[in-house]
Amino acid sequence: MTKIIACLLASTAISAWSQEERCIAVETYCDKMAAGWLGQIAGVCWGAPTEFKWNDEIIPLAKIPHWTPEMINQAFDQDDLYVEMTFLRTLEEHGLDASMRQAGIDFANSEYKLWCANDAGRKNLRRGIAPPASSHPRYNSRGNDIDYQIEADFAGLISPGLPNSVIRLGEKFGRLMNYGDGVYGGQFMGALYAEAFFTTNMQQIIAAGLAAIPEKSQYAEMVRDLVRWHQENPHDWQDAWRLCLKKYRRDAAYQKASNGGIDVRINGAAILLGLLYGQSDLDQTIIIACRAGWDSDCNPSSAAGVLFTTRGRSQLPARFTEKLDTQKKFSYTAYAFPDLLNVCERLARQIVVQQGGRIDMRAGKPYFIIPVQRPKPSAHVVTWAPGHCGDERFTPEEYAQIRFKPHPADISDPDPTTRVQAALTQLFLDPMGNATWTTSPNGPDMNPGYREDYLGRKDVLVTHPLNSQTGVTLTKTFTVPMGAACLNITLANSRGGDFRFRAKINGKEVISCKIGDQNTPEARWQTIPIALHEYGGQKITVELINQPDGWKNEAAYWGAIEIK
Repeated sequence: MTKIIACLLASTAISAWSQEERCIAVETYCDKMAAGWLGQIAGVCWGAPTEFKWNDEIIPLAKIPHWTPEMINQAFDQDDLYVEMTFLRTLEEHGLDASMRQAGIDFANSEYKLWCANDAGRKNLRRGIAPPASSHPRYNSRGNDIDYQIEADFAGLISPGLPNSVIRLGEKFGRLMNYGDGVYGGQFMGALYAEAFFTTNMQQIIAAGLAAIPEKSQYAEMVRDLVRWHQENPHDWQDAWRLCLKKYRRDAAYQKASNGGIDVRINGAAILLGLLYGQSDLDQTIIIACRAGWDSDCNPSSAAGVLFTTRGRSQLPARFTEKLDTQKKFSYTAYAFPDLLNVCERLARQIVVQQGGRIDMRAGKPYFIIPVQRPKPSAHVVTWAPGHCGDERFTPEEYAQIRFKPHPADISDPDPTTRVQAALTQLFLDPMGNATWTTSPNGPDMNPGYREDYLGRKDVLVTHPLNSQTGVTLTKTFTVPMGAACLNITLANSRGGDFRFRAKINGKEVISCKIGDQNTPEARWQTIPIALHEYGGQKITVELINQPDGWKNEAAYWGAIEIK
């Protein structure tokens, strides 16, 4: 049976790819895109009172709120709407080719409260960990959470019929906070929207979404399971729900790196329950996706967004549109509803052309002429056995653009180098007030990082050599102000330990001296001047080294690095 379903899904997608182009009037596109947003808004408002109140149990029908037209205006403070508008703003302000790092800077500067993968990813960005490392399991344990799945709607709504645009946007924005299935869930959702502009056939829409993600992923396996269970028993969504619970909540093989009911796969299953068993009925699709439980406002929001897109705004019942406040802006955004539609149309026009399409006039109306794409899914990775993580860090210039930086005391990362970099960035600024010092790798001994106080001095940085031969080097390149006399370094040794302090300017050693004495249990602060007068107006590279010397309590305590 599984092979039969796979063949059906494949044949659906291949028949679409056999065409060369599809077209849609820009007017029709805008009508459907507006409906997609209205579906999200209606779904999240309807399900909001039930969110996470029923986990691993079906919500009783009597507990589902009754929809009233006024409820549509309860969406302006919903995170699964305003977060994705942050991503739209990045594209609007910086263009379609805005880098992932720029997206990370913009996300780091957002002011709203976040949870789960979003919160973990943004904290990493604010600590200076650049994407995609901000979502890598080395730094982020929430990679399989639902977050990008509930925020990827925008990617499909600005990429009509263009799954590779959706995939690309997922690589740019989804990897700020998610990894593996957490990214694929968003790319799947975006691809559903992209296809929903051209068909009302839900099997074809789901096939298009499935084709946009790695077939070996557990998320793709979940989609295939839902399609199969629906075909085997198309009238009993609760039976399919029980099968989902058994496999995707209680089977240990599908709980690796899972964070319970916020997991992307079980919530993706809830969306599909609505889309498959709702039989294209707007109310029933929302109600089933909601009654499935877990994130029971975001899931009906996603399901309704896709289904409403197939209809178009002009074909929606008035109860979903008539009371919408079109003047009020979504929280933390520049967009009221008409603004949102305008920016999506502008971006869609750009994306269609970027992806090899064009805009033609036919009978006096503009049409999108869209090339049919064979999707090229992202590489397959899994959160519980992640691939290589590069040590991506924002450059000093990039990090200076991030307005909200954590206090070093709030950094509890197990990686000592991460803790040292966070403290270094916050504590020691260059003459222009920029945080530009960087650290080489630190060893874990003696808990390097931030200290609230040491030997009577507040806000202290602790470094520790990587090993008995390799010291820690703090490096900065800067232009020496005219008239600067010296760079003062205030250092202390550990109690009962010592190290050698070395300093280089442009690769030439200018100081080498011992700090502390193994034979003296006391420790003390001392300030070491490095002459700079001969470099006035010149750009130099300074290296300050905590060099091991005897390998006993080799940590260095840095109290100040300042130009006098």
